[in-house]
Amino acid sequence: MANIYISLGSNVEREYHVQKGLNALAVAFDLPFEQLKLSSLFESEAVGFSGNAFLNMVIGIKTSLSVEQVAIKLRDIEFNYGRTNDAKKFSPRTLDLDLLLYDDLIIDSPAQLPRNEINRNAFVLWPLSEVAPQVVHPIIKQNYYTLWQNYDKNYQQLKIVANCW
Repeated sequence: MANIYISLGSNVEREYHVQKGLNALAVAFDLPFEQLKLSSLFESEAVGFSGNAFLNMVIGIKTSLSVEQVAIKLRDIEFNYGRTNDAKKFSPRTLDLDLLLYDDLIIDSPAQLPRNEINRNAFVLWPLSEVAPQVVHPIIKQNYYTLWQNYDKNYQQLKIVANCW
């Protein structure tokens, strides 16, 4: 079984899409909802474009699926919730699911692993440090708790919002 970590974000009908995204992940990975390892839910400003604030979190899952199968499932869920083939990188999202880690795999295809935004964006690193504090970044060779402690917290502002589940 592989340990995978997925970032989830939405800035369009945020609460609705976060809840639907979590439910879709549980169904896609054939897990009871309670077996999803959930970070806090965070609110952050849009990065790279002007837009509504995002809700973000990270989910940990154990799976026997291959990295290719996981990437397909995440893409299918995004498309089921309004993602289009021509969606621009920095634009509003109903549901954005990014595979951050698949065990300690280092690859560029079918997804970049570990995802390069882990140590760049507070809305990824802080929630990842909650669900995987002692997991070691396979390239940087530091755990996510330490990476978060050393992160320049003035760079991006986040706040924890109340969980609704």
